[in-house]
Amino acid sequence: MIHFTDATGLLGCALAIVVIASRALGALRVPPVHLRWGLAAIFIGVLVPLGGLPLAGYVRGATGDLSVASLVLLAAALLGSLRGWPAPSGRSQLLLLIVIAAAGFYPLALGWGDYDPYRLGYGSPWFLAYLLGLALLSAMKGFPVIAFTIALSVLAWSAGWCESTNLWDYLLDPLVSAYAAAAIITQGIRKIRAARAIKP
Repeated sequence: MIHFTDATGLLGCALAIVVIASRALGALRVPPVHLRWGLAAIFIGVLVPLGGLPLAGYVRGATGDLSVASLVLLAAALLGSLRGWPAPSGRSQLLLLIVIAAAGFYPLALGWGDYDPYRLGYGSPWFLAYLLGLALLSAMKGFPVIAFTIALSVLAWSAGWCESTNLWDYLLDPLVSAYAAAAIITQGIRKIRAARAIKP
């Protein structure tokens, strides 16, 4: 019987594959009804074992378990493709927060300094209090997606959702960090081009 952490890891990678497929099929202007059935078939297909391991399993082997931040952004993207839902309020701020957190976390975690922030993720009450404060502040400032992502990350960590026992792995992963950085840079370039286009 498949373990709970394996199931959630596989489902996360399957979601990532489906979102990529939704963008590809959307670019081909596939009708919405066909798009839904096609994505459902892809989701089931990537979970069917091939040579003992499903396609989502091979992806998971290469990327590891996706963070809750990745899953929230992927789910929002999928709902946008299927339902035409707008991006959640605070998405840009969430991406910026991910970039800032990754820029401070990964260099130190890789040994570029004397302090390792990764150990905070093993249940530091100060780290949990900081996250609670950040979630509350985000909710009050009108950025519910940030508050939701933080709250869901802590709940998933408490429940042992993934194989990792470190809270940082629920908050961040290298893929979402790279995506957030690329998205922020792209948004900046678009704003610069728009500002130049307005000037006489």
